[in-house]
Amino acid sequence: MTGLLEAAVRLLTQALAATGYPGIVVAMALESACIPLPSEVIMPFAGFLAAQGRFTLWGASLAGAAGCALGSAGAYWVGARGGRATLLRYGRWVLITPAELERADRFFARYGSAATFLARLLPVVRTFISLPAGVARMPFWPFLFYAFAGSLPWSYALAWAGFILGEHWEEVATFLRPLEGVILVGLVGLTGWFLWHRLRPHRAR
Repeated sequence: MTGLLEAAVRLLTQALAATGYPGIVVAMALESACIPLPSEVIMPFAGFLAAQGRFTLWGASLAGAAGCALGSAGAYWVGARGGRATLLRYGRWVLITPAELERADRFFARYGSAATFLARLLPVVRTFISLPAGVARMPFWPFLFYAFAGSLPWSYALAWAGFILGEHWEEVATFLRPLEGVILVGLVGLTGWFLWHRLRPHRAR
């Protein structure tokens, strides 16, 4: 697996070096469309190329944020057009009721802007915030604005780290891995709590 991962990273970096800013946009769009293409590799390498004069730091960061917004828009519309109808029809099989969808609607109506902005600053969570925002029908243009606004500091920070570290840009992903682990454990814990909370009444009956 390690060999495959190294080969994938090598192919990704070669593609970015060959395609320039459009390559950053496409790669970050894929990452934000729920495809596990790590921005922790894309943007530090772009920063490394900026240090070599291939990009500007701000240019790479804006391209990364634009790609995030593009991918987020795609995931949003998948959630809005297909995801909501699917959950309304089959949600009971995954313990999601129409009442919970209504609660999600109210949450995104009240806190959607802040949730979208903050989620785009966090590893793991940032990739998957767009689908529930679409399912909850958060207004699209505010969603897109905050997706871009939250992605810009994330993209800049990663690119800046790669710019500073130079040939050691890959250490950025190593540094962030423990944080990703903590977030994954938290998500698993929340999922477990949700399942326990939903299944407890059925077991009681």
